[in-house]
Amino acid sequence: MAKIKWICLLCILTLLLSGCWSKRELNELAIVVALGIDKIDEEYEITVQIVDPSEVSVRQASTQRSPVVSYHSRGETIFEAIRKMTTLAARKPYFAHLQVVVLGEDLAKEGISDALDLIVRDHEFRKDFDVIMSHEATAKEVLNVLTPIEKVPANKMLNSLDVSERAWGSTIAVNIDELVNTLSNKHKGALISAIEVHGDKKLGVDQTNVQRVKTPVLLQYAGLAVFKGDKYMGLLSEGESKGISFLNDKIQSTIEIIACPNKGTLSTEITQSTTKVKGSFKNGKPKIDVHINVEQNVGEVECDINLTKNKSIDYVNKKTAQGIDERIEKTLEIMQQQYEIDVFGFGDALHRADAKQWGKIKDEWASLFPDLAVAVHVKVTTQGLGTMQNSLLNKPKEE
Repeated sequence: MAKIKWICLLCILTLLLSGCWSKRELNELAIVVALGIDKIDEEYEITVQIVDPSEVSVRQASTQRSPVVSYHSRGETIFEAIRKMTTLAARKPYFAHLQVVVLGEDLAKEGISDALDLIVRDHEFRKDFDVIMSHEATAKEVLNVLTPIEKVPANKMLNSLDVSERAWGSTIAVNIDELVNTLSNKHKGALISAIEVHGDKKLGVDQTNVQRVKTPVLLQYAGLAVFKGDKYMGLLSEGESKGISFLNDKIQSTIEIIACPNKGTLSTEITQSTTKVKGSFKNGKPKIDVHINVEQNVGEVECDINLTKNKSIDYVNKKTAQGIDERIEKTLEIMQQQYEIDVFGFGDALHRADAKQWGKIKDEWASLFPDLAVAVHVKVTTQGLGTMQNSLLNKPKEE
């Protein structure tokens, strides 16, 4: 009898299982790998970059078609524009594999919060894609550029962002969750990497753009875009963006160039950088201390310097630290005096240091930040000289 009851129970449970009721076959999907959002007058213009699986497959011979297809649509809301796109595309756009969102510069100047609402709210969008901004171009123009080496332009943008962050330090990969969390913090400004189109934008969409030795139209990251609230305020240069990365403990590797004692230059490779930010209050006034420890290797020597001498290594360490410090001081001056935006999380550091004192000044943080005292301490250690101790072309002077 008990056995019959168990069988009946199992039969009932099978009726409650959902199975694959919501399945969607691959041949029914238009897989979106990049999404562009522009603001044209009072309407949103949406651009989607859809991958053509047959053109990127390693098992099938190329038919010389473009590996991606771009569709564009306008609407009063982003949701409406995406749905209207079904009148153009043969399949409904599928956003679960979205890799990057490009926000147009004009949209960014007006504010990006409304534009982000759908992609944060909709269950079909995963939260592991990065957000960037187009500079001196629309998001549509960026997504229309075909790229060499990487067949799918979205992959190129994502890989360049990652490689540049790890090896150069002037860009920062920001995913949608990080951006939304920063925008919701009224005491901290947001930063996202900006990308430019170099060359004739009209030629970028042509297949010949990837069939030449010298590519006429290129996508290149230009630095970090600064946001106050959700509005774009300005673009930092590469050097200033590096200063931001040093202060935010984002430098993994980069290159520093210093002047030699007599003439010529010497290049070093930063192999490790650690930044610690400490907040404090003195007589009720906030103060920030930044300690940066850097390790480097000598990368290229184009001068007459004897690197076998300890005093030469001390000179290299001192000059590298001085160069980093000057870059950071310039970046701080720009952020405090020109933009008046705390993109470093100094407010959070003060909160951690003394929550009671922070509570007294947090409502006035925007007006206090421009005059905040920030002390930067940079320590540099040279670990290696490469496979040669001195320059190949110059012999060290006898001492």
